[in-house]
Amino acid sequence: MPEFPDRRDFLKTSGAAGLVAAGISAPADRTASRPRRNPIRHRTVRTNGIDMHVAEAGTGPTVLLLHGFPEFWYSWRHQLPALAAAGFHAVAPDLRGYGHTDTPADGAGYSLRDNLADLTGLLDALGTSSAAVVGHDQGATFAWAGAQLYPQRFKAVVALGVPYATRLPMPITQYIHANNPGKFNVVVYFQQPGVAEAELDADTARTLRTTLYALSGQAPPDLVPRWLLDTPEGAGYLDPLPDAGPPSRWCDWLTDREFSRYAREFGRTGFDGAIRRYRAFDFDWTDLPQVGTVKVTQPTLYMTGELDSAYRFSSLDAMRANVPGLRKVIVMPGCGHWTQQERSHEVNNNLVGFLRSEYART
Repeated sequence: MPEFPDRRDFLKTSGAAGLVAAGISAPADRTASRPRRNPIRHRTVRTNGIDMHVAEAGTGPTVLLLHGFPEFWYSWRHQLPALAAAGFHAVAPDLRGYGHTDTPADGAGYSLRDNLADLTGLLDALGTSSAAVVGHDQGATFAWAGAQLYPQRFKAVVALGVPYATRLPMPITQYIHANNPGKFNVVVYFQQPGVAEAELDADTARTLRTTLYALSGQAPPDLVPRWLLDTPEGAGYLDPLPDAGPPSRWCDWLTDREFSRYAREFGRTGFDGAIRRYRAFDFDWTDLPQVGTVKVTQPTLYMTGELDSAYRFSSLDAMRANVPGLRKVIVMPGCGHWTQQERSHEVNNNLVGFLRSEYART
């Protein structure tokens, strides 16, 4: 029987719903938190055989903004105008299976390879050979993998929440069963076709409210550990999570009107495409064995909330050892998982400062 790390380590590759030191830097540019008015434009591009919806703002060097679960381009609504005001072309796609981007019916079409091909094809459609890539949650997983496999296309990396992770000794579902037997796990739960979709789609607004609250800095610090480590196998996704009501009752970073954008979008699409991505995790382990073995030499910034489960249940040791391009680690006190929304001004300031500094070097 192989030896395994702490039973919580497996969470680091799971994304928001599967969940996964440092200093705090001063803001690089205060003006970045007060961007000039820049309209956000929308269009659809053809890439890798699918139609991909993108929101974009500004002109200049391209910065790709990759969302996580359960989000869509709108989670970058604060960063798009800030980057545009700072002289960048900010592009936030709906990833495959989300928003107004195609949702392939074939469950095999959600692999890491497919998602990376979407992104390199998007760069081609934008007419640019390379871009800086900024990823949150599963978007960070794509950013890390893209930087390893396509270093000429992704010239700088900013990861929110999810740090660089080394290759696991076995596929993720086997790893979870070996480390946390008899316990509920989102990745494992999402493997059952139709089960998770039925639960999450029954009331999409409730699913979003509970997920956003549970992983935020406003939730009790022990809520997510109890959910992800102590819930018995056989439970549903929502069973252990409280419904805290509309965001106006519990936070100041998401208005009820903004939340309604999430509720309308997922009410329209359901969670089908988002969940299918999780079912490709084991395939990815076999299909792209080099991911998690390649060093990231590009300039890199890592930002996280101190209460983000992607940070709390992980270690930064692998990132420090395998990312020689790492410039800075920023941990934001009191911030949960929804980094770019919970701390939009601080994220904007540090993001713009990092990108300006790196582009000034070239």
